[in-house]
Amino acid sequence: MIRTVPAEVSRAATAETRKLSTLRWPWLLPAICAMVGVVAAAVSAALGSGPQPQQNPATGTATIGLYLALALALAAALVTGALTAGGEYRHASMPLTALFTPDRDLLFGAKLGVTAAYSLLLGLTAELGAILGLVAVDRHELEFGLRLVTVLGGGLLAAVCWGLIGASLGLLLRSALLAIVAPLGWLFVIEPLIWLVAHGADVPGVAVLFPGSATVATIAVDSFPTNRLLAPSPAAAVVLLIWTSIAGAGAWWYLRQRDI
Repeated sequence: MIRTVPAEVSRAATAETRKLSTLRWPWLLPAICAMVGVVAAAVSAALGSGPQPQQNPATGTATIGLYLALALALAAALVTGALTAGGEYRHASMPLTALFTPDRDLLFGAKLGVTAAYSLLLGLTAELGAILGLVAVDRHELEFGLRLVTVLGGGLLAAVCWGLIGASLGLLLRSALLAIVAPLGWLFVIEPLIWLVAHGADVPGVAVLFPGSATVATIAVDSFPTNRLLAPSPAAAVVLLIWTSIAGAGAWWYLRQRDI
């Protein structure tokens, strides 16, 4: 028996895909992530060293370029998710989208599914570019092992999660700008302040429950082992998935309950 995708699902997914593929910037972003990965990784590999005892990151300073490329991919995924979802309200195109996809659950699933796939692409291009940069420099002290593979996997997971968070906030706040500014303000202003307060109050374990801390710990595998602001990588990945689920559930409920 040959299983086929239902026509309405295929139609909704195709519509959301074309909203990205018909624009220029979604084609440029993966290329930019790849180029930044190549350049940053090549520079860090030339200037840095391989894994050393008691050194952070655990994969060695030669791989700092990889983390920079992943940071760019995460930011690009967040912005893309916010623009594709929140931009519908800015351009007043959501009623037309809902006309062709009246099922709110299907509409929500199509938007987040396409966003997740594109976010994964951004993470992959950044990592492939970084790996090419590391290999091109050919530093023999680099350790291409399980730890580095885990870092790459954590980076892909984080990219998908932040793309989904961006899209969910775009649907929840109904504004692409707010969906970008709100998480960036949290990550760079509010959460660091909470870290300082938690550290000063000698309750640093509270910080591991927040998305910024979870993102760092998910990607920086085995790094900063004595830092109580960061959870172990497996636990951090679970925390990040929980935050993604909370944002997605809120956006799904709001999309179903409110008029478009």
